[in-house]
Amino acid sequence: MIDGNMFASDNYSGICPSAWQALEQANRGFGRAYGDDEWTRRACDALRDFFETDCQVFFVFNGTAGNSLALASLCRSYHSIICHELAHVETDECGASEFFSNGTKVLLVPGAEGKVDLDAVRYTVERRTDIHYPMPKALSLTQSTEVGTVYSLNEMAAAGDLAQELGLKLHIDGARFANALASLKVSPADISWRAGVDVLTFGGTKNGMPVGEAVIFFDRDLAQEFDFRCKQAGQLASKMRFLAAPWAGMLEAGALLDNATHANAMARLLAQQLTRIAGITQVHPVQGNAVFVQMPETLIESLHSAGWHFYTFIGSGHARFMCSWQTREEDVRGFVMEVEKLACLQKI
Repeated sequence: MIDGNMFASDNYSGICPSAWQALEQANRGFGRAYGDDEWTRRACDALRDFFETDCQVFFVFNGTAGNSLALASLCRSYHSIICHELAHVETDECGASEFFSNGTKVLLVPGAEGKVDLDAVRYTVERRTDIHYPMPKALSLTQSTEVGTVYSLNEMAAAGDLAQELGLKLHIDGARFANALASLKVSPADISWRAGVDVLTFGGTKNGMPVGEAVIFFDRDLAQEFDFRCKQAGQLASKMRFLAAPWAGMLEAGALLDNATHANAMARLLAQQLTRIAGITQVHPVQGNAVFVQMPETLIESLHSAGWHFYTFIGSGHARFMCSWQTREEDVRGFVMEVEKLACLQKI
């Protein structure tokens, strides 16, 4: 039986086998508290190997904490953060970046397909330099974006070059960074620190973990006293091994990229099948695990009435369907059959 919630969000998926196995193993016996344990050490080392650099790694409970605390570490209260107008740090984090940075202002820029327009970034930085303007200090990009697109290798390099030129620190909201990696098929280093990224909020929850994100400082100097930020914000887990173990398990087994590759493939299949139905058109390129389509409002209402849960207010305001590590091909085809049936009843 197909679950009507399965395409609403990758957050709705369960814990993948590699993460579950690591948690079960971490649960055997006792472990030191607050990150002074073998699992946290393994996870940090695995991430350093993954990114091919001696980065500083911290684990927090969720992406909002990771983003807001990372950005707070880059800025003072009189600074500003530049991000896309659809960015999660602007639209879906309840002002957390401003709160944890004691008032740093978020400045919005436009850009096609959810990507920041670098000319708009330059304009935002250079249009005023007086003392009355909140000094731009950080550029935050989302990879993959809120509309499921992916910054290419060249686009990341261009953003990194501009950030360096303008004196901005570069932050990546990587809630779906694994999906971007799977899409681009490049080294994790190439679209992070080699492209000029200073700090990455690396998402695990949407890719098969039960909870937990990794905040990764490629510029280790910026991580100074970040542990105190985490403690003050209630993000220092006493049983840290249960946040860290899934990272170690999934990275060591190769499941992190395998899960993302599968989710992306299911999204491409879903887009191909949905757009064969009259009245449904694809809105954004499917480069990650998100599918945005335009469909008649009556069809949206019928799908909701039939028990299918999905969002229409995220990103560009069209119907969004998400795939995950747990999505099966038969689930995709079964859902599309239901959409076809309802569309035929409405004579779309």
